[in-house]
Amino acid sequence: MCLLAVIADEPSYGYEMARKLEDRGLALVGDGSIYPLLARLQKDGLVETFHRESRGGPPRKYYRITEAGLQRFDRWKAEWDTLSCGVERLLGGGAGD
Repeated sequence: MCLLAVIADEPSYGYEMARKLEDRGLALVGDGSIYPLLARLQKDGLVETFHRESRGGPPRKYYRITEAGLQRFDRWKAEWDTLSCGVERLLGGGAGD
């Protein structure tokens, strides 16, 4: 879900996604764990790839979210919102004690 959130903002390449996740507080996500997830997202039709020239190096493989990816992201986000609200009530002593 977090990778789809990053890609939904703008197409990105793997290392760039790792940095964006780290900048948003998810420093535990390493480069090595991103690529298998991206391959699975691509296999499931949630992202697609394209190549873009880079300065002084080979072209980079970028990932962009598909329409199916946007729909799945919206569903996962709604599920996360429900789950996180329940956990917050449980741990934070909110309504429904």
